[in-house]
Amino acid sequence: MAIRELAGIHHVKIPVTDLARSLRWYRQVFGLRPTVEFRDADGVVRGLAGEVPGLGPAALTLRVNPVAAEGSRGFDPVSFAVATRDDLAVWAEHLDSLEVKHSPLIEASIGWLLVFDDPDGLTLHLYTWAEHGIDQSHRPGYGTTIAEPDHWQPN
Repeated sequence: MAIRELAGIHHVKIPVTDLARSLRWYRQVFGLRPTVEFRDADGVVRGLAGEVPGLGPAALTLRVNPVAAEGSRGFDPVSFAVATRDDLAVWAEHLDSLEVKHSPLIEASIGWLLVFDDPDGLTLHLYTWAEHGIDQSHRPGYGTTIAEPDHWQPN
């Protein structure tokens, strides 16, 4: 069977407990501009999707789901890309101006990384496309190149 090719990412859906609070935060941090709302059968808006500068055609979606939000606390399901380490430093300054606590710039597996949490404790990553060239494969939790990707199996 032939592998089908994807056409990109359509949207990233983030579970939240408080839509208004999360909208304020994602607006301030990422410039989220809502374009679609999701009303439940009772007429209450419990979700929205919108545009984020630099995310391309992919939408960022916030959906009220307290169970999923709690279950995702401390997890990092998505890494948003930035071009360079200098761009990451600008993001750190932006987060500082909003008083959003974040990590220092981290030399991650391939590039540089900045880590912070949204209002529900979902961990978000900003990761550079630029590579640092440092071999981190000896460090626990860091990535190692897979020699034979088609035959890889978990141990």
